[in-house]
Amino acid sequence: MRLLFVSAIVCMLLGSLNAQVKVHVNVNIGSQPAWGPAGYDYVDYYYLPDYDVFYYVPTHRFVIWDGGRWIFRASLPPRFGHVDFYSVHKVVINEDRPYLRHDFFRDKYRGYIGKHDQKPIREFHGSRGKVEGNRTGHVDNGHGKGHSEHERVNKNDNGRGHENHNGKDK
Repeated sequence: MRLLFVSAIVCMLLGSLNAQVKVHVNVNIGSQPAWGPAGYDYVDYYYLPDYDVFYYVPTHRFVIWDGGRWIFRASLPPRFGHVDFYSVHKVVINEDRPYLRHDFFRDKYRGYIGKHDQKPIREFHGSRGKVEGNRTGHVDNGHGKGHSEHERVNKNDNGRGHENHNGKDK
């Protein structure tokens, strides 16, 4: 009887730990910068086509090509000049080390250079960019259609840019 009780406690603890890990992995709204595009529960990277750089959300570091290699920096070097992160277009990418497929992202999103069509998280006071009542993670982009497929590349979409997870990643 005592063994059964101890086994039940261990199972409950392991189940609890597993649930905590899933929540931690799937939600990083609070760590996204205020200039990030609104409507996403989780983001690994942003790609900024205007500057051809990546931004790694978990560590708040830019990933830039410099001296023949990819480096992580807290800020962009002076050669980029003044950057208004609130207005430049950002592509949400949820995959491991997308900068290793830099040519793919540069070619796919070069048509978004100069676009200023996203609302930043800071415009959604108190919700960190989560659009209430909209489980898909899409927000109105001024065209009445929400985010188009170009703005999200998901780990499970084979690079097609489609979101089929109801606003939730894994």
